[in-house]
Parts: sequence; structure tokens; C-alpha cells
Amino acid sequence: MIAISSRPRQIDQNWVTISFASTLYLCPILDLLLADVPKHWHPELRLGLQEALVNATKHGNNLDPTKTVLVRFSIVKDHYWWVISDQGPGFKPPCRPNQNNQKIAADDDPENYTDCDDEKECGRGIYIIYQVFDYIEWNSKGTELMLCKKVRNNSRLPLVR
Repeated sequence: MIAISSRPRQIDQNWVTISFASTLYLCPILDLLLADVPKHWHPELRLGLQEALVNATKHGNNLDPTKTVLVRFSIVKDHYWWVISDQGPGFKPPCRPNQNNQKIAADDDPENYTDCDDEKECGRGIYIIYQVFDYIEWNSKGTELMLCKKVRNNSRLPLVR
């Protein structure tokens, strides 16, 4: 089940909220979260948001269907914001790539973004998130992730990485 707050009349002044039971069936949720984003940005942002939602559902809520993932979304000028919260125990978020929260270099090792030694795929999602979004911040408990992408409606297509 997906719960959605009512659509604001002026989206740049309000947040839309979506909550859903922990599931990996994310297509309808991603469609809702990208509805107001320019179409040519969808593939890149869909990948980043999917990784963030999978992390919240799988690692945060441990795929427990009684727990929910909450996503708040807002547009402020040409900045698209998502805040993703889970009901898990939290984790120690990775260090930022640098003081200015700039993206990591493409040749950096995704394994640097996890404490997980027994799963080869662990950490890849966080690496992708840092590649896609311009601003990334976790709360101190590691249960909430704030993401921002600066997108201009008339800008060029996203760079292929």
C-alpha cells in the first residue's frame, strides 16, 4: 500500500509525502517521485533514488512489511529534494568524499563506502548515490537521507559517467 499526501498547489513551497510498506517493488513509487522532474533526467535520478530506496527497505527496515519507508519530495527553484526515512536501527553513514560534499572520483572504490565485508555488492548503492546527487546528507542516526539534484529544465542532458 502506498500513501500519498495531497498535491500542493504551489509545489515549490510544500513537500509531498509518500509512505509505503517495505517492499522492493519500487516502480510505482519511483514514477511518483519523478513525475515533476524533466524527462531527460529520469534515468539518472531513477537509478540514484532506487538505490536509496532499496537501502532504506532492505538494509534499514530489513524487508519487514510492518515497517514503512517515508519519502518527502520538494522542488525549490531548480533544486529537486528528496528525504528518505526508514524505521531501522540506523547505521554509521560513510564519510563525505570531502569537506564540500563534492562527488567522488569515478575510479574510487565503492568498497570504501561500507563496513560490510561479507557481501560483494554492499556499498555499491552508496557509491551510485554519491555519483548521481549534488547534495547528500544523513541524519546522525543513519535512518534518514537527504538528497538534492540541481536540474534546469532547459539544461543539457546529464553527462554519461
